[in-house]
Amino acid sequence: QVQLVESGGGLVQVGGSLRLSCAASGSIFSINDMGWYRQAPGKQRELVASITRGGRPNYEDSVKGRFTISRSSAENKVYLQMDSLKPEDTAVYYCNAKSGQYWRDYWGQGTQVTVSS
Repeated sequence: QVQLVESGGGLVQVGGSLRLSCAASGSIFSINDMGWYRQAPGKQRELVASITRGGRPNYEDSVKGRFTISRSSAENKVYLQMDSLKPEDTAVYYCNAKSGQYWRDYWGQGTQVTVSS
């Protein structure tokens, strides 16, 4: 079992920045990729960014050049630095970990990010 706890969401103006953090606990040795997803009202949950155990990142096209994902094995944390935020970035952001040989999904509780224009 893996437990994930997010922090760092909030309200920010257009063009501003926020940094999301996700702390993992439990069977952390079994975690493979970690990532951030988001879900806006009336829309499906979508991948924002992911990072492999070795630190290789992957980004959804709309956030490339604005968001940066990073991972600290020492702290068992994953971060999402969000810069140049836009109103369309408004959503609940969820931390995700894929664990074990079957890459089971674990989710955090979600943190709200609201970008006001």
